[in-house]
Amino acid sequence: MLGAGPGRKVLEVGAGTGKFVAMLKECGGEIAAVEPVAGMREQLVRAFPDITVMAGTAESIPLPDGSVDAVVCAQAFHWFATAAALQEFHRVLAPGGALGLIWNVRDESKPWVAALTAITDPWEGDTPRYRTGNWRRVFPAPGFEPIDERHVRHAHIGSPEDVIVKRTLSVSFIAALPPERQTDVERATRALIARTPELTDRAEIAFPYETVMFAFRKV
Repeated sequence: MLGAGPGRKVLEVGAGTGKFVAMLKECGGEIAAVEPVAGMREQLVRAFPDITVMAGTAESIPLPDGSVDAVVCAQAFHWFATAAALQEFHRVLAPGGALGLIWNVRDESKPWVAALTAITDPWEGDTPRYRTGNWRRVFPAPGFEPIDERHVRHAHIGSPEDVIVKRTLSVSFIAALPPERQTDVERATRALIARTPELTDRAEIAFPYETVMFAFRKV
């Protein structure tokens, strides 16, 4: 979709602590990352000392015009889905370069996954999220043409404690709750696990997700 690989330069915007960087490194090529949060940049540098890590935002990327072959936003574009961000991506992309937007989305066809969403969603407030679809409002965008869209199912394998409880409590709007409300969410999540036969007393479970991917070309 994006043409990442040896001899190519890829920029991840909103790279966080680098969860997606590991996948980019498997493709080869040169990797740069922009992350506005200092604490996350520090973790990113420790984990991947061989990539270029920069302070910046989607609207202000410290790179020259036409300097990267691809821009990737993994689990992040909904936070900065603005015309200004797209203009900045267009500026740093080389002619014919690609923009990739990627999200992991819970597969709520599983009843217990839908039940978990029912526990967490009441607390989301106005937090930007993929599922609201608000990020789509900036498209069609000047200077970009859509070239591909893909949906792939996969699973996060691990203990219920890791892939359900800890993952739920790490969601941005849950982690921002007062401690007593976080405790309420944790209690409800553990109760869901306890009453769900396919989850309770299991050392390992598969949390189902769908990865959604959108690619655009600079024109």
